Amino acid sequence: MLAALTGLGLSTAAGLNAYIPLVVVGVLANVTDAVRLPDAYSWLSNWGVIAVIAVLLVAETVLDKVPVVDSVNDAIQTVVRPASGGVVFSATNAAAEFERSSWMTENPWAGWLLGIGVALAVHVMKSAARPVVNAGTAGVGAPVVSTAEDAGSLGISLVAVFAPVLVIVALLLLAVLSWWVIVKVRRRRARKRGDSSAGLTLPPPAG
Repeated sequence: MLAALTGLGLSTAAGLNAYIPLVVVGVLANVTDAVRLPDAYSWLSNWGVIAVIAVLLVAETVLDKVPVVDSVNDAIQTVVRPASGGVVFSATNAAAEFERSSWMTENPWAGWLLGIGVALAVHVMKSAARPVVNAGTAGVGAPVVSTAEDAGSLGISLVAVFAPVLVIVALLLLAVLSWWVIVKVRRRRARKRGDSSAGLTLPPPAG
């Protein structure tokens, strides 16, 4: 169960920032015994690979804090973040140990599917929230929210590895945040439809 929570936590972090959990897993696999990578994923602990991912992380961190550019970046990351979620779920051997299930061990694609699904769900929430934040703050909120997301990704990654039970709390908080985002997006769309309808109203005929 703990291995599954580790995988879910890392996948959740990948939905916020694709590269942070990859760097965390790679570095910890090198300097601690907290992460043991299967042979098929040993490349993730290669310092050269970690350096490349770190460069991508810096680019992602900068781009995600610029209004409008952040939305373009989110569109590109629609592929990258779910893929990262699948990698970290499988790389931490969560798929093989999930509920000690031999079926999961014999079907490693299931770990990829779980990781991709979780990361994609978080990514969709993040992508939907950002335009609302930008519109409501005239773009000023973009770097603040982005920094909070990066911090959240790092925090969840570390919690997933060192205290996986707390991943449940993180997922509950994200569920509440998702609900808030959905409400805000619906209200914004309803307001736009109302403004459009008002703009189409014909003036009354002259007396």
